[in-house]
Amino acid sequence: MGLTTDLQHELLRLSEGCLESRRTIIDLCCQRLRVMARRMLKSYGHVQRWSDTDDVLQNSRLRLHRALATVQPESVRKFYGLASTQIRRELIDLARSHYGPQGIGTKHDSDAGKASEQVADDFEQESLEEWTAFHEAVEGLPDAEREAFSLTFYDGLNQTEAARVVGCSLATLKRRLLSARLLLQEQLRGGDHD
Repeated sequence: MGLTTDLQHELLRLSEGCLESRRTIIDLCCQRLRVMARRMLKSYGHVQRWSDTDDVLQNSRLRLHRALATVQPESVRKFYGLASTQIRRELIDLARSHYGPQGIGTKHDSDAGKASEQVADDFEQESLEEWTAFHEAVEGLPDAEREAFSLTFYDGLNQTEAARVVGCSLATLKRRLLSARLLLQEQLRGGDHD
């Protein structure tokens, strides 16, 4: 509870114009941001080969610092949403950088077998498209479902902690998570059948 109270205090100072609060907020949450970055990086499969948690964390902290210059979250809940968005954007950019047309991942044969370069490149590009589609689908969820999903999937909070951050009952959070999962499955499967 100490971190939440300290974070809320610094968010209030930020809203009052204290520029030093941006750095303090990020420093306070460094360990939580590291956990978020590590957890989210795992969902980006091949990006782990070229970037580690510290790479993602460092660039995400810079993104978050810049975002806090223009966006002032009024609650801890909104701050975690902003932090999660910045980490997700960093991972998408890394995936595009590594597996885009000029990326190192498209030119590196990671299979032990003798698969052709074309097959390897197609596989990597398809994976990038799948990652992007998944994370864009998450962004497209209704606000309540996106928040519940992000707090548990990306931020690594358990359902009880997420319910506390959101300010709802555990049962409500579970309903939102179920709805989010169903909507994601429907949207991603729908994309496969086009």
